[in-house]
Amino acid sequence: MSLYRLLTAPTVAVAMLLPTASLPAAGITVYVSSFSAGEKGGIEALQLCLDKGQLTRLARTGGLENPFYIAISPDRRFLYSVHAVAFGGEDDEEVAAYAIDKTSGNLTLLNRQSAKGTATCYLEVDATGRTLLAANYSSGSVVAFPVRHDGSLGEATSFMQHTGGSQVDPKRQSGPYAHSIIVSPGNRHAYAADLGLDAILGYSLDTATAELKRLEKYATASAPGAGPRHLTFSPGGENLYTIDELSNTVTRYEYLAKDGSLTRHESISTLPAGFTGTSYCADLKITPDGKFLYGTNRGHDSLVIYGIGDDGVLTLIGFEPSLGKGPQNLLITPDGQWLLCANMPGNSLAVFRIGPDGTLRATGDPLEITMPSCLRLLP
Repeated sequence: MSLYRLLTAPTVAVAMLLPTASLPAAGITVYVSSFSAGEKGGIEALQLCLDKGQLTRLARTGGLENPFYIAISPDRRFLYSVHAVAFGGEDDEEVAAYAIDKTSGNLTLLNRQSAKGTATCYLEVDATGRTLLAANYSSGSVVAFPVRHDGSLGEATSFMQHTGGSQVDPKRQSGPYAHSIIVSPGNRHAYAADLGLDAILGYSLDTATAELKRLEKYATASAPGAGPRHLTFSPGGENLYTIDELSNTVTRYEYLAKDGSLTRHESISTLPAGFTGTSYCADLKITPDGKFLYGTNRGHDSLVIYGIGDDGVLTLIGFEPSLGKGPQNLLITPDGQWLLCANMPGNSLAVFRIGPDGTLRATGDPLEITMPSCLRLLP
């Protein structure tokens, strides 16, 4: 089954627009994208109260087609979004650049550039803010764009086509399917998770020219049939973790910054023992102190909770219902106190308080929002 079919099968509900209340004294801005076409597609700015975990609506920017994934520049001035009239169709999609009004939360379109691929599913800005990276799922490629001084995007300067296929799962792994690309903590390397190849592909990154080059040790294999989807580094950068969509596991890779090499270590299940239903992983996030890792289970509709040892090894703590269907994307606040979960086909955004032991406690009912697909914090 294609990514497009997996993501668009659920029924879409219209978001309930709540009146804007007076803003909480201590809060941060969160942007959430609605993965839908026409007027239902858009990006909404929310205020999260850091005292009570309450969400307040600030502003909504429409006119975006299927904005599946978003990214924000380190200086908080610009937001980048997927723009796809027909997500996963025959025509190349686009990446759009927006200026952020930090007072109102409104976005102003700067320009768009071709993503040079289809089903564009991941965006990442490097630490300097000069390079934007994108992963194209259906066409199996990654690209790099230069970011101009005004925040707009230049044409892609690097295009890297993945080739091959794992074939372990002939329906999902018949060819390359690049599912994400992230930058290493030192800003020297970039890594793409390719679900179709069962591999993590490594690149050197020149942010001055927005160019990618293959590392000497280019590909690190995941377990056969794992289907790596999203990636995240430990705060210290010693370990890279993947959430594997097809095998429902999280896998640890040791990262060597000197040469960019990865060494695969243990994998741990994201599902409870004895679960026999159908479920697919989606996203994973680590708390800023590096003590806990959370992952999403779409089908089991839960959040898996792990403790992270000093050696980077994960230990299962437990599970928490996601309070909605199909938990798609996660966000953890910089203070490590709150976790937000976007239940995309469930049309809801849930907020959880993170306990000292890593366990989660929901704060009220989820906010109704159309097909929330990606959450980004205004740094």
